Amino acid sequence: MMSLELIRSAPDRLRQAARVKGVDVDIDAILDLDARTRAVRQALEDLRAQRNRLSDGFRGLSEAERQQQRQRASELGAGIQDRERELVRLEGELRGLLLLTPNIPWSGAPIGPDESANIVVRQVGRPPSFDFTPLDHVELMARHDWADLSAVSRICGARTYALKGRLALLEQAILFHASQTLQKKGFSLISVPAIARPEAFVNTGHFPLGRDDAFELPREGLFLAGTSEIVVNSLHSGQVLDHTQLPILYCAFSPCFRREAGSGGRDVRGLLRVHQFYKVEQYVICRDDPAESALWHDRLLENAESIVQSFELPYQVVECSTGDMGVGKVRMNDIETWVPSLGRYRETHSCSTLHGWQARRANIRYRDADGRIRFVHTLNNTAIATPRILVPLLENHQDANGMVRLPAALSRYMDGERL
Repeated sequence: MMSLELIRSAPDRLRQAARVKGVDVDIDAILDLDARTRAVRQALEDLRAQRNRLSDGFRGLSEAERQQQRQRASELGAGIQDRERELVRLEGELRGLLLLTPNIPWSGAPIGPDESANIVVRQVGRPPSFDFTPLDHVELMARHDWADLSAVSRICGARTYALKGRLALLEQAILFHASQTLQKKGFSLISVPAIARPEAFVNTGHFPLGRDDAFELPREGLFLAGTSEIVVNSLHSGQVLDHTQLPILYCAFSPCFRREAGSGGRDVRGLLRVHQFYKVEQYVICRDDPAESALWHDRLLENAESIVQSFELPYQVVECSTGDMGVGKVRMNDIETWVPSLGRYRETHSCSTLHGWQARRANIRYRDADGRIRFVHTLNNTAIATPRILVPLLENHQDANGMVRLPAALSRYMDGERL
């Protein structure tokens, strides 16, 4: 959510942000509602002041004069109630529009409608060249009885999976490796639930626009979260932190659930696009300082790259376009890992800077060294998500015999096995 002060002072910047992000929000309507809300709030304060003065003036009046004053107080009370109801309505409408208002992208973001406008920043490693006909990850899993896709889909529906044997153990090793790596870098490990109230989704910006992608538990009034960021962000909702507590660094683990409502028929084979998965998320709360946010963005991206490098996988980093980065983000980089069966790089990680956009929604503030209360900045990044990362891991490291070579970083969790 953007500050009203910024919208009032620089409406053209918000109009431009809405245009390049493809967000349908009327900035003029926000300005109009803001003006009307302030006018009603001022009128309400004036009426309350009049009623207070009237109450103070009862002493020394005759009974007839008192009766007139009571009549006037009753009229003022009715007017106050009308203004209070009007203010609640206007504030609700204004907040509804503010929740749709996009963040202003940084100057280096490519302008474009979707991922087709993303720019490759760098490529690390080379895609493998096989001297045999490689198998895709589904064929590899079938050969070794590492998964059950057909039976579990009959029980649980499409886009579900069940890993078995050594592959199930490898998934645990991958998650542990990512968590251990981040703990060594100063991040606090936290395991959080996958269920949350709708306001937590609003706080991160996943609602209202992303509501269709979340599974709902209507009886409980809860939703299943697609990332631990939703819960972790609201852990500090309503708090005023001290500047000495910042930055706060979380390594957050949780099961995740997404409907993938807008995915159509893309990448539905195997493990690439499933409804339930597991993720280790990096999450940072820092000072209201764009330069500090930029430093943390680089560090989060570096952490994620180091994990992919430890798996000895070829990947590329892309600068996401304004239309691909999402409503609340100032900057977003994706890490895309090479998937041989697709013949292309496929997104496995995402790194995002949001400045104070989430903090205003969640009301997370801090007291700076001069005693001023300010909104924090937030950032998040995928450290690892399974089972998606298993797809490039299996396919890139296969040999002619259908075995899969384990990188050294993971071999140590698998009894030292290299295959």
